[in-house]
Amino acid sequence: MASLNVGNLGEYLREQRRTAQLSLRQLAEAAGVSNPYLSQIERGLRKPSAEVLQQVAKALRISAETLYVRAGILDEKEREELETRAVILADPSINERQKQVLLQIYDSFRKENAAENATAQPTDT
Repeated sequence: MASLNVGNLGEYLREQRRTAQLSLRQLAEAAGVSNPYLSQIERGLRKPSAEVLQQVAKALRISAETLYVRAGILDEKEREELETRAVILADPSINERQKQVLLQIYDSFRKENAAENATAQPTDT
């Protein structure tokens, strides 16, 4: 079976699993996926769904978004945006209204910067 182009997802998963001191079988059980399937993912033979990646990330206690980026499901900028939003929403020191206002400000800054970057002209040197 030929290796699929899933970046270094399998290698990264293996490294995270070993760091967590889990066997392949233990991780498969914790993530609710079969041991052979997880082995195929680690070897780059299978491309897992976002749902499977989320289950594996939860079992490893790592960011699912990081796995999405490594699997090519999400790009790095999207991951950064999602993580920023998650941090804002998880902050217990501000109330829900404040979180929504902060997210609106964040969105307006991102749109403003995107517009500026789109209209920026390269300079001749």
